[in-house]
Amino acid sequence: MRYCLKLLLIGLLTLPVTLTILLLAPFDRQGKLAYGISRFWAWGILKIGGIRLKVQGLDRLDPSRPYIFMANHQSNIDIPVLVQGLPKFQLRWIAKKELVFIPFFGWAMWSSGQIVVDRSNRAEAMASLRRAKEKIAGGISVVIFPEGTRSADGRLLPFKRGGFLLAVKAKTAIVPITISGSSTLLPRGDWRLRGGEVEVIVSEPIDIERDHATNLTALLNRVRGIIESQHRQHVAPSPGVAHRGHDPRAALALELN
Repeated sequence: MRYCLKLLLIGLLTLPVTLTILLLAPFDRQGKLAYGISRFWAWGILKIGGIRLKVQGLDRLDPSRPYIFMANHQSNIDIPVLVQGLPKFQLRWIAKKELVFIPFFGWAMWSSGQIVVDRSNRAEAMASLRRAKEKIAGGISVVIFPEGTRSADGRLLPFKRGGFLLAVKAKTAIVPITISGSSTLLPRGDWRLRGGEVEVIVSEPIDIERDHATNLTALLNRVRGIIESQHRQHVAPSPGVAHRGHDPRAALALELN
């Protein structure tokens, strides 16, 4: 019953927030007002869910500069977690096109200036990277889940290369972010939001150097290694499931988008 009540309250919160963002869209081209409203939405989601945040490493960041935040992705609550966990930044998300068609949520995402990518169309994917680069030039930080989808079992999936290409083209530092605990509170395929603690670990920013343009794989492996290391330290393996290490050969097969 309590899970149904949480779901109802989240729906009651999401509907007016979405409608407000849609109404403001013609007057909010950069999406800054919409993002302020979405911060209230994220706060409400976590409060309703009984979710506590523990954030480490914010002192490593300079709030006056934009970053490309790259985080592991385990749960649908990862978005409100990052919105609340990185309070001094205007964030925009690179999201797959399919999300736009979700009633209310997808419409608000499109209206608030998020960066939508069609991963089945290489030309469109490259165009989305150009839009992201423009956002960064305007002082806005971009969030990417380089796995491309949520992990079903909490283990880190192979990374896609598109975000690293964006970082090189925009000459913008990458900040590896490790989210721990969200998969337990709302696993993939489950709608029952449980209360508890989610930990967000902010690692040292990685400045983009000249040689990264010719070796994206090395940059990808470095970021993935940092997140995987933090993930291993903060997440106990599930019983009966062996931890899967990173296979460098998998990185060579990743798509540009």
